[in-house]
Amino acid sequence: MSALPLEVAGIVTDALSPTLPHEPLPADVVHDGTPGTGIRELGAFRDVELGVWEMSEGAAVDTEADEVFIVLAGAARVDFIAPALPSIEVRTGSVVRLTEGMRTLWTVHETLRKVYVA
Repeated sequence: MSALPLEVAGIVTDALSPTLPHEPLPADVVHDGTPGTGIRELGAFRDVELGVWEMSEGAAVDTEADEVFIVLAGAARVDFIAPALPSIEVRTGSVVRLTEGMRTLWTVHETLRKVYVA
């Protein structure tokens, strides 16, 4: 199913079954393995971006956007580099809030797919 503009009421998209082509992550962010990421942008809604994001097994650092996400599939640990906060484990059904500028280390145990609002 192709991405459709969300400004139109009643649009349905399948966030679980479409394959997301993965791109390898740059070597300078990879900490373990050969993780890749895929994204399916769903469009904007009232000045926020909506989409589906996926990361394969491995570990990589990231600088976060201001976002809320719900894990649809998979499992990972997120370590907070800055600010220093306790690590969290995320899995199917987890709802997480990240703030812009956080530095994180994602260790994906099972390919992680999330829907995000950023």
